[in-house]
Amino acid sequence: MAKWVVASAWPYVNNVPHLGNLIGSILSADVFARYLRLRGEDVVFVSGSDEHGTPIEIEAIKRGVHPKELTDQAHEYVSKLFQEYMISFDNYTRTESETHKRFVQGFFMRLYENGYIFDQYDTLPYCPRDKMFLPDRFVVGTCPYCGYPKAHGDQCDNCGRLLHPTELINPRCAICGGPVEFRKTRHWFFDLPKLQGRILEWLKNSSLPANVKNYSLNWVAEGLKPRSVTRDNKWGIPAPFPGAEGKTIYVWFEALLGYISATIEYFEKLGEPDRWKTYWFDQETKTVYFIGKDNIPFHAIIFPAMLMASGEPYTLPWYISATEYLMYEGEQFSKSRRHGIWIDEALELLPADYWRFALIKMRPETKDTNFTWEEFYRIVNSDMNDDIGNYVHRVLKFLYSRFNATVPEPGPATREDEEFMEYYTTAPDRVAKHLESFRLKQALEEVIELARRGNQYLNARAPWEKAKMAPAEAATIMYNAVNSVATLAVLLAPFVPAAADRLWRMLGLEGTVHRAGVWLEAKKPLLKPGHRISRPEPLFSKLPPDFAEKAEAMIAEARRRVMEKRPPLLRWQ
Repeated sequence: MAKWVVASAWPYVNNVPHLGNLIGSILSADVFARYLRLRGEDVVFVSGSDEHGTPIEIEAIKRGVHPKELTDQAHEYVSKLFQEYMISFDNYTRTESETHKRFVQGFFMRLYENGYIFDQYDTLPYCPRDKMFLPDRFVVGTCPYCGYPKAHGDQCDNCGRLLHPTELINPRCAICGGPVEFRKTRHWFFDLPKLQGRILEWLKNSSLPANVKNYSLNWVAEGLKPRSVTRDNKWGIPAPFPGAEGKTIYVWFEALLGYISATIEYFEKLGEPDRWKTYWFDQETKTVYFIGKDNIPFHAIIFPAMLMASGEPYTLPWYISATEYLMYEGEQFSKSRRHGIWIDEALELLPADYWRFALIKMRPETKDTNFTWEEFYRIVNSDMNDDIGNYVHRVLKFLYSRFNATVPEPGPATREDEEFMEYYTTAPDRVAKHLESFRLKQALEEVIELARRGNQYLNARAPWEKAKMAPAEAATIMYNAVNSVATLAVLLAPFVPAAADRLWRMLGLEGTVHRAGVWLEAKKPLLKPGHRISRPEPLFSKLPPDFAEKAEAMIAEARRRVMEKRPPLLRWQ
């Protein structure tokens, strides 16, 4: 039995996540972790709220509160939302965890002692009114190239030129609007160039997917540069280096270490404080990261470099699944423009299973994908209801009414019967092949195809016509059909866990579908002759014909309702 650490990128909790955040890392990781458990693998699935750094500090300043007051509310609320989406974390923690803070400080002191941290002075923008150094994005001014008056300190959004804050004409603080000064400040840097050769060699020999590997190799080929690991923010983990009083660890560096600290904390809670090492120090462990494409350099270069520099035998990333962007009606999600759907709003419209199913079906695996209400409507009504829901209900209803709710003893089998049995008993292997290649969208397509083939099988064999004239033949058909539905329950479990469990109970099976080893059992018929099923009920419900037309109005109403439910500091101003 293999050991796995499944890691989802930590959501930054300056706001409630939107649907793009959900599919980009958290939901995808959950589907994969659930699949591994169904196979009986040894899995630890971790993530947490990323709550340090300047954006949250600034949001707290605007609201007149301490940053921790904001993140306390955000972490509690977001954690509950993930539970409602049935995200099966073993540990969803936070960067304010004492375990995390202790581990980060100890880890960076080890890097310092190993000679991979050095200090030097840098010139950075400072706001004398807010009394803080400003990140590039919090400096605005006139672009020296095109004259655009609202360029940021890192890039002009008008002409696209990359900038340094010192290049801006009349630079101003994005918080208060006042002029900025440029001051020298001492910072501590991670000496990435020392590790260039080792990182290059590891990347070449790694099992990372082509898009991640090629992007990272090109990045390394340009020459690695030292990266500052400290900031002048007050809100963060204090830097442990001698002379670094008043500095904090850059949020990106500490969040990467959260995958390890979350595992440590998980086993601490179980009373086994050293067991985390059997995962992170075992080179046979497979660590898998689900992230957005913008996070590739941090996960494929900086994180493994940090692990190498520690001198400890950490297992390096085995696979990094980096999704493209989910767009909303042709544009990026935007809090400032209220453009998109946030995960609490979505639950006001439909239960979590509908969103899980549709988002995996739309998962942007190879290119940016556009969420539209028309496509959402089609997926729910056609794929979920007409294909899966209709097939399940046809089979169970007919078995319940015409076979006394009992799985019949199969009679002689025709070639069509044998072919269908071969198809549904090999379906777990086909779905597994896609899941293990991190093609979650194709895996779900394969599940839908099983239901489509089932509907075709029923239509071609017509057991309702044979029930009286050829009962043994009808029994064979229904034995096959109900067992294919049992297979469907297992294959649906990673994607729509609540619906899969309801189907499991309708099939009269004990316990839960979410148990170790059931995936492998589904490679044979799960239901024996004489087994009794329960009264069938529809698995899903269709959306009304005018749903897509009214969706925007419904979301606006849902947004009004959730603003009343959100903690005060998470309500949009």
